[in-house]
Amino acid sequence: MERAVVRTALLTLLLALVNTQPDKDDWDIYSFHINSTVTSRYATTVITSRVVNRMDQSKEIQFHVRIPKNAFISKFRMLLDGQMYDGIVKVKEEAQKQYTHAISLGQSAGIVSSVGRTLEEFKTTVTVAGHRKVTFELTYEELLKRRLGKYELQIYARPMQPVRDFKIDVHINEKAGINFMDFKGALSTNTLANAITKTVNAKEAWVYFYPTVDQQKMCDGCGEQGMNGDLVIVYDVNRDGTLGDIQESDGYFVHHFAPVSLPRIPKNVVFLIDQSGSMSGRKMHQTRIALVHILGDLAEDDNFGLITFDSRVILWKRELLQANQENLRAAKEFARSIQDRGATDINAAVLEGARMLNIHPREGAASILILLTDGDPTTGETNLEVIQSNVRKAINKQFTLYCLGFGFDVNFKFLEKMALENSGAARRIYDDSDADLQLKGFYKEVATPLLLDVTMIYSGGTNLTQTNFSHYYNGSEIVVAGQITDNNVETFTPRVVAISKNKRVVFSKENSTVESSGSSSDSYAQRVWAFLTVKQLLEKELQLAGDERDKVKKEAEELSLKYNFVTPLTSMVVTKPVGETTEVLNKPREDGKHKQRTVHRTRLQASPQSPGFSGHPPSGGMAPGMAMTTMDLYGHSGSFHPGNRRYRTGK
Repeated sequence: MERAVVRTALLTLLLALVNTQPDKDDWDIYSFHINSTVTSRYATTVITSRVVNRMDQSKEIQFHVRIPKNAFISKFRMLLDGQMYDGIVKVKEEAQKQYTHAISLGQSAGIVSSVGRTLEEFKTTVTVAGHRKVTFELTYEELLKRRLGKYELQIYARPMQPVRDFKIDVHINEKAGINFMDFKGALSTNTLANAITKTVNAKEAWVYFYPTVDQQKMCDGCGEQGMNGDLVIVYDVNRDGTLGDIQESDGYFVHHFAPVSLPRIPKNVVFLIDQSGSMSGRKMHQTRIALVHILGDLAEDDNFGLITFDSRVILWKRELLQANQENLRAAKEFARSIQDRGATDINAAVLEGARMLNIHPREGAASILILLTDGDPTTGETNLEVIQSNVRKAINKQFTLYCLGFGFDVNFKFLEKMALENSGAARRIYDDSDADLQLKGFYKEVATPLLLDVTMIYSGGTNLTQTNFSHYYNGSEIVVAGQITDNNVETFTPRVVAISKNKRVVFSKENSTVESSGSSSDSYAQRVWAFLTVKQLLEKELQLAGDERDKVKKEAEELSLKYNFVTPLTSMVVTKPVGETTEVLNKPREDGKHKQRTVHRTRLQASPQSPGFSGHPPSGGMAPGMAMTTMDLYGHSGSFHPGNRRYRTGK
C-alpha cells in the first residue's frame, strides 16, 4: 500500500513538473524571410522574422541570427504594437557613455555569443504582450571577395523552429556576365536539395529556397528545432585579359580587375614554422601534413626555404634551393621530422627568413615570407613593437609577409599589424580537425602570382581607395572604388600598370568601357566605395600611432556614421519600450584570443513620476519613455575591466 502511495505521489509530482515546464509552442515564428540582392559582387541581405506570442501573458521573444564576419550591419528595426523602433549608429564612445549611465540605474548582466570561422552572432530580445506580434528586420552589407576563382555568398539559417512561411530569395545581377553557379553548405544537401530552384541567364540569376516544414526537420543538422546550417551560393563572372569590369553610378565608380591568360611568375618563398611546445599534438601533426602537401605543389621554377623555430632558429638549408624533385624529397623528409619543443622566438625567425630572401634577389620573381605561429613571442626579443620595427626594416618593402595565426591563444592583432606593414595579410587558422586543409587552402591563394607592383591609375578620379598592390594572384581580384571628378565619365580614364614576368604591361581604357549600373539615384557604387574605404581605414588605424592614428580613426568613424555601418568603431543604439534590457553589442575585430564574445545588458526602469528614465537621462539624450539598447559583439577571454570593457590576456 505504501509503495502504491509513493508511486502515486511521484506520478503527481512528475505531472506537476511537466505542467510547469515552458511550452515550446508558447511563441511561434510564423514567417522567416531572407532576401539577398547582389549587384556586381556587393551583397545587401535583409533578414525578416515575424513572431507571435501565443500565450495569455507577456513573453520575452528573442531574435537570434548569424551574419558573415566580413559584413557590416546597416539597419535594424522592430515593429511592435504598431510602433517602429529603429536602430541608430553612434560612435562607440558615445554609446558607451549611455551604457555606463544605464548601469548606474539598474542591474547589469551578461550573455555570451560565439563567433565561428566566418560568422558572427546577433542577438536581441523584446517583451511581447499576450497574443501580440513582433517583426524583426536586420540588414547587412558585404563586398564578396574572390578567392580561388569564385565568390561565395553565405546565408545562414537558424530560426530555432520549423517555420511554415520560410523563404530565401537571392537575386544576382552581374553586368560582366555569370560564368557558372553552384551551391554548397549543409542546406544544399540531401533532402533540402529539392527545395532549391535557380534560374540563370547571361547576366542575372535567381535562387529560391523554399523548404517545407518536414524538410526543415529532416536535413543534416536539423531536427525538431528546425534548420541550423548555411546555404552558400558559389559563382564567378566572365573575364578576359583587358582592363576589367568598371561600373559607375551617381558619380562614383567601382573597378573589378582580374585579368586572365597571364603567365605565372616564379616564387621565392620561405616558410617559417613555429615548433614551440604549444604546437604539440594535433597542431604540429596537421602542420606537418599541410607542409608536405604544399611542398609538393611548388613549381620547378620556384625557389624555397624552410625554417623552424622555438627558442632557437633551425634552418633546413642556409640558402634557397630550387624546387626540383631531389630537393623537394629531402624537404618533405625534414618537414615530417619537425617536433614541438621549447619557447617562441618570432623575432629571430622572421629576420632569418628576411635574410634568406634578401641574399637571393631574383628579377621578375615574387618573394614571399609565410609565418605560421600559435603564440606570442616568449624568448629573445619579446617587445612587440620592437619586433614589428625590426621586421619592417629587414623587409624594407622588398617582399611580402603573410602571417598565419594558429588557434585562439595567438596574438592576432600583433600578427595582423606586422603583415599589413609588409604588404601582406594575416589569417587565423582554426584549431579544428581540418586545420591542414585551411593551411593548404591559404597557400593555394598565393601559390600563383600573375602580376607584381600593380598600380591602378584613374585620371579624372578622386577620393580613391587603395590603388597600389604588391601582387595579383591567380583566382583573386583587385577592387578599387572612388569618385568621378565632376561626374564626367568622358574625362575619366582608368589605367593599370604592372610587371608581368620581367616585362611592364599596361591595361588601358581602350580595352574596356565604363558602364552605368543603374539610374542616377542608384547608390550601389557609392556604398561599395564607403565599405572599402572604412575597411581600409580600419587597417591603417591598426598600423599607425598618435595623431595620425586619431585622424584615420576619426575619418573611419565619420564614414561609418554617414553610411550607417556598425563597425569596430561604432555601435547601434535601438530604442525599445520602457523597462526593456539594454544590450551593448559592437562589431568585433578579428584580434580576440577566444571565440567567445560577451554582450552586456542592463534593464532600465521608467520612473513612476515621469514617462522617461528614473534619475538623469543618459548622456547624449534619449526620447522620454524610451529605453536604449546598444548592440555589441566585442570582448575577449581573460580578466575583465569594467571601466573600458576590455579584456587583457597573456599566454
